[in-house]
Amino acid sequence: MNAEPRTRRRTYLLLGTMVFFSSIGNVLLSKGMKQVGQVVDFSPVALLGMFFKTFMNSSIWLGIFSMLLFFVCYLLLLSWADLSYVQPASAIGYAMVALLGYVLLGESVSPARWVGVLFISGGVALVGGTNPSTTRSDRPCE
Repeated sequence: MNAEPRTRRRTYLLLGTMVFFSSIGNVLLSKGMKQVGQVVDFSPVALLGMFFKTFMNSSIWLGIFSMLLFFVCYLLLLSWADLSYVQPASAIGYAMVALLGYVLLGESVSPARWVGVLFISGGVALVGGTNPSTTRSDRPCE
């Protein structure tokens, strides 16, 4: 099998996994902080109390774990794909977050935000159609 299609499939799979864990992680962190409540008192004692309350929340821990999985996928992807490909292609996560915020968190998303999501999605489609790597793997990093 040709290495190019295999690398492209592997890249798309890891990008999808990365976007999934990033989006879910952000939604879980938002949900957890809404459960914890708004920080209104910035005194050291109050902040310490909020710190403990935050890290006793299961949504926060699930969000942190999801973001950790995102980060592992991100590092793996950067080991063979260009940053100039990975970062823009992963921006589809912004669209996912808007959709998940609307569906799972009940947030109101304005038409202007949906138009922005469409622009982001178009940009991701353009970047996604390019080669993930423009550097030779046998050349040492400079």
